[in-house]
Amino acid sequence: MKTQPKPVTLGVIVGNRGFFPSHLCDSGRKTILKILQQEGIQTICLTPEDTKYGAVFSLEDSHKCADLFKANRDDIDGILITLPNFGEETAIANAVRWAGLDVPVLVHAFPDDVTKMTTNDRRDSFCGKMSCCNNLKQYGIRYTLTSLHTVDPESESFRCNLHNFAGMCRVVRGLRSTRLGAIGARPAAFKTVRYSEKLLEHSGISVETIDLSEIFGRAMRLQSTDKRVTAKLEEIRAYVPTKGVASEALTKMARLGTVIDGWMEENELVASALQCWTAMEEFYGVVPCTLMSMMSNDLMPSACETDIAGLVGMYAMVLASGKPSALVDWNNNYGEDPDKGIVFHCSNLPKDIFTDEPISPEDVPVMDYQAIIAGTVGKENTFGTVVGRVRAKPFTYCRVSTDDFNSRISAYLGEGELTNDPVKTFGGYGVVRIPNFQKLLAYICENGFEHHTAINLSQCSRIVHEALEKYLGWEVYLHQ
Repeated sequence: MKTQPKPVTLGVIVGNRGFFPSHLCDSGRKTILKILQQEGIQTICLTPEDTKYGAVFSLEDSHKCADLFKANRDDIDGILITLPNFGEETAIANAVRWAGLDVPVLVHAFPDDVTKMTTNDRRDSFCGKMSCCNNLKQYGIRYTLTSLHTVDPESESFRCNLHNFAGMCRVVRGLRSTRLGAIGARPAAFKTVRYSEKLLEHSGISVETIDLSEIFGRAMRLQSTDKRVTAKLEEIRAYVPTKGVASEALTKMARLGTVIDGWMEENELVASALQCWTAMEEFYGVVPCTLMSMMSNDLMPSACETDIAGLVGMYAMVLASGKPSALVDWNNNYGEDPDKGIVFHCSNLPKDIFTDEPISPEDVPVMDYQAIIAGTVGKENTFGTVVGRVRAKPFTYCRVSTDDFNSRISAYLGEGELTNDPVKTFGGYGVVRIPNFQKLLAYICENGFEHHTAINLSQCSRIVHEALEKYLGWEVYLHQ
């Protein structure tokens, strides 16, 4: 059962200006609150009992609004400023500043009806939005714009803007209070996944660690008859076909999964990164891929090779889209096509990312062994991968990295397409088509980014880009 994201709550500010038609604030407030409710967004807003029409116009209104927002600080994920008429820009900016929430802000303006341009009905929100943004800029308040300068709140365009803004709010709040788990040390051969805990902590991302030997010790103390272990075993068998996998290996996975689940819950962790090559196989006798796939599929992403920075990218897209993320290698060229390539991992990809319309029987996800290292540690010690082909869908990719030399967090992201182009290989794999792919690859290499990237079967690059760059202050490249 997937972890369901908490509904987004917005603090709503309805702007008003005294010598503009005030009745528009009354109808505008009712309309905007209706749309927010329809879109599943909860609201905190002044009522007509608090101020005239529940709008913000005066100094006193600003204080009332700020006090209301401060009283609901723990619940408010973002602020929506809506302008049914020109609006009093100073009162709006004061309310946002005095609330002191430091959350994303969306500025919306109602459109005028060209058949109602008299003094009784003309809104002038078109102009008022510019004045509102000017004041927010002066106050140092970061804000987001709707895709159209003025837009009917009942339109599909505004609903799409709301959906995107809600995703942005989830990303910002989620990353500012994230607790991640690092299970084991960085594999010696993977200096590429080094990262700075301190830079992440400065952005609100905490990393809790545990030694792999502690996990193994706890797992080996569990009896196979333990109810938690038997329940986990059934969960594994129900998740993916396990034909040909020894029962002993499945029981080891169940023990390991029980311990990891318990440690994650005990420490209130939302995602994890695990050491695998080759300590897991040599000293415990399975690969953790299926367990990691299950967690990722439940929207608790899990990354290979203790790639914590890669995990941040996975989690950011989970927050934005509500869909599972995977961590893959940019792995191979695809023939002579410069805009295509092959992504791959061993694999721990979440089940929902694999195809449900296979091109050939080998594309169907099943549990298997880790083909790359089986010759080194023995096939019998490498069962637990989930192999198959990813489905052909549009996708977003995101890579986060800590830049210690410049004391900053950087990232790149963009969108592409997973295709049905034929390829026969092993692990979890797919063919990608990305516009100007060679430019992206050059950017990755020139800036020293890792070979891993997170992928998500959604189109959320602009949401994540604005959240990371504007509201978290990271250096972000959006590839186009």
